[in-house]
Amino acid sequence: MKNSVVLAALIAAAALAACGKKEEPKKEAPAAAAPAPAAEMVVKIGHVGPTSGQIAHLGKDNENAARMAVEEANAKGISIGGKKVKFELQAEDDAGDPKQGTAVAQKLVDAKVAGVVGHLNSGTSIPASAIYNTAGIPQITPSATNPKLTAQGFKGVFRTVANDVAQGGAIGTFAVKGMGGKKIAIIDDKTAYGVGLADEAEKAIKAAGGAIVIREALANE
Repeated sequence: MKNSVVLAALIAAAALAACGKKEEPKKEAPAAAAPAPAAEMVVKIGHVGPTSGQIAHLGKDNENAARMAVEEANAKGISIGGKKVKFELQAEDDAGDPKQGTAVAQKLVDAKVAGVVGHLNSGTSIPASAIYNTAGIPQITPSATNPKLTAQGFKGVFRTVANDVAQGGAIGTFAVKGMGGKKIAIIDDKTAYGVGLADEAEKAIKAAGGAIVIREALANE
C-alpha cells in the first residue's frame, strides 16, 4: 500500500509539474538566405586608332563609335553562362605609326582584352595583327584595306570593308570604261593604304586598255 501511495504521489507531482511548466517559445526557422546576385563578368574590348596626328579626327570618330557600341551592349544586360556581362572599352592611340601601333597592341595583350576594334590604317593593322594572332585575340578593322592584312592567313583577323583589290579595281575600271580615260596619271601618298590602292587601280587601268602616263608619290607630311 505504501508503495502505491508513494507511486500515486509521484504521478500527481509529475502531473502538477507538467501543468505548471511554462512552454518554451517556439523558435522561428531561420529565413532562407536570399540568392546571391549573379557574379558580373567584365569583358575588356580594345580600340586602336590614330587619335593624334593628321587624321586624328578619323581615329576619334572610330573610337566614339566603339564606345557607343559598348554602351548599347551594356544597356541590353547581356549574359554569358549565367553571368551578367559588363563591357569595358580600353582605347589606345597609335598615331598612324607602325612602331606605336605594335607597342599599343602589346599593351592590349598584356591587359587581356577579349578582342580589338582597329587599327584604322593598314600600315598599323598589319604589324599589330601578328601580335594579336600570337596572343589568340581577334581583331576586326573598320577601315584597313590592304590585302596583305588578311592574306597572312590569321584566323582571327577580320575587316568590314572591301579590300584594295576590290576598291582599286573598281576605280581603275571606271576611270577607263566609265569616264573614257585613255591616258591616266596616278598619285599616291606613300602610305600603305595609298600605295596599295594605287597599285590595284593601275592594274585595272591597264587591263581595261588605259595607259599610265605618270605615277608619282607625295610625302604625307
